Amino acid sequence: MNADLHCHSTVSDGYLDPSALLRRAHANGVDLLALTDHDELSGVADAAREAALLGLRFVAGVEISVSYVDDTTIHIVGLGVDPQNPALLAGLARVRSGREDRARRMADELERIGLRDALEGARRFARNPEMIGRAHFARHFVASGLMPDVNTVFEHYLARGKPGFVSHEWANLDEAVAWIRGAGGIAVIAHPSRYHRLSSAALDKLVADFMDAGGEAIEVVAGAHTQKEVLRFAKLARKRGLLASRGSDFHGEAESVVDVGRCQPLPPGLTPVWSRLS
Repeated sequence: MNADLHCHSTVSDGYLDPSALLRRAHANGVDLLALTDHDELSGVADAAREAALLGLRFVAGVEISVSYVDDTTIHIVGLGVDPQNPALLAGLARVRSGREDRARRMADELERIGLRDALEGARRFARNPEMIGRAHFARHFVASGLMPDVNTVFEHYLARGKPGFVSHEWANLDEAVAWIRGAGGIAVIAHPSRYHRLSSAALDKLVADFMDAGGEAIEVVAGAHTQKEVLRFAKLARKRGLLASRGSDFHGEAESVVDVGRCQPLPPGLTPVWSRLS
């Protein structure tokens, strides 16, 4: 099963619109795809229509931004959610509502170091104005010739501790998992290797808190995971009885570590999350 259960479209911070993303996934041999835009479900209908035309199995998904301990932002993916569920839609709308204010504060901080008109530049790259975020600022700086690529922009200006980083209060863990479960979905810890600020003990605590809230799965294979990290999270999934997910976290060819549908398979001895998706 070539399942890719984590990718993004122009509805959040991806480069391809939902239909184009589905066509790329189909061309890459994907059997099952979930569109998981950040805090947004409005691309699901177009993606589902394109999937039906292509004969590609599709599930509705979302990636929810969560504020955890010590001002750490984590991401929880919801798979197989009802995209019309009122509580989920209301929760996501609340999470999105703070993005414009955060973008303005980021632009103010960047202007303090001489980087003017950053907000206007970022807006040109945000196809969905409700979803303006750091990636759009980064793409503006690359397009303007300030930096060679998005990762370098983050390293110099947008990562934690850098001049353009602004903290923000997202959803809390319990409510994000509750929204997903209430919409009939399965909650998944996304790309756990990215939470560098959490010690091993703190990551174990995150998993425990997540499971106490009703979370059921973890991304064992993610686009940015090394082979060592894949094995680490496979061991964790087996130990804690978590379902195992696989996703590229594809945003676009120029920015993503692996293409949609091209990440490595799950290690043996795991229960794939797609065994629970209808």
